[in-house]
Amino acid sequence: MTITLAFLALLMAMFAAYLVRQSVGVQPWVADALGATRPPGPILSAPSLGLLVFLAVVTSIFGLTVSAYVMRMAAAPQWDFLPQPPLLWINNALLVFASLALQTAWSAARRAQPQRFARGMGFGGACTVAFVAGQALLWRELSGAGYTMTRYVGSAFFVLMAMLHALHMLGGLYALLRVVLRLQRGATLWQLREAVGLCALYWHFLLLVWAVLFTVLFVGAEPLYAWCRS
Repeated sequence: MTITLAFLALLMAMFAAYLVRQSVGVQPWVADALGATRPPGPILSAPSLGLLVFLAVVTSIFGLTVSAYVMRMAAAPQWDFLPQPPLLWINNALLVFASLALQTAWSAARRAQPQRFARGMGFGGACTVAFVAGQALLWRELSGAGYTMTRYVGSAFFVLMAMLHALHMLGGLYALLRVVLRLQRGATLWQLREAVGLCALYWHFLLLVWAVLFTVLFVGAEPLYAWCRS
């Protein structure tokens, strides 16, 4: 449990440092796209600070969930490990593509490239929807193979963690929709650059969270169980 919480705390610290670097690294004497200089502002803008606080809460939720999983594993005299069907790896790839697409959209917003921005947003949103749908199909495949929540503790934790993660992904899609609506109402890409950047950061965060969940539930479950029982 201590290792899990320490890892997630490190994850949160990395994102906090990234947000601060993005804010401090902005040169106030460099003119923006309209030719006006940007006055020096606070270290963190209000939206960045809000996202940082939200990520801290999300980190705590997932940290407690993983800790409960590890403690339950440590108390079990025998543990049935979940299989790794091909769909699991397809879902992983979809989430990686979604994160990269949002990073591309952020870069396009900063460089005022509308076509590249539209492709990044569209592809990122599509991959995210496909990932969430793929997670539901993955659970259907596992339960169809007999790995039901009533028989396997690992299956119950997979459903809990995957649902929590999917809910946060759907919340991110809502944020993307708001960006698109602002664009349709006349906002410029330059005005949307911070919002898109925070969305990209959120996707990167959820990608790393899923990497932790994927490790403890699937590829790292056996060595984790051996460590718990040692």
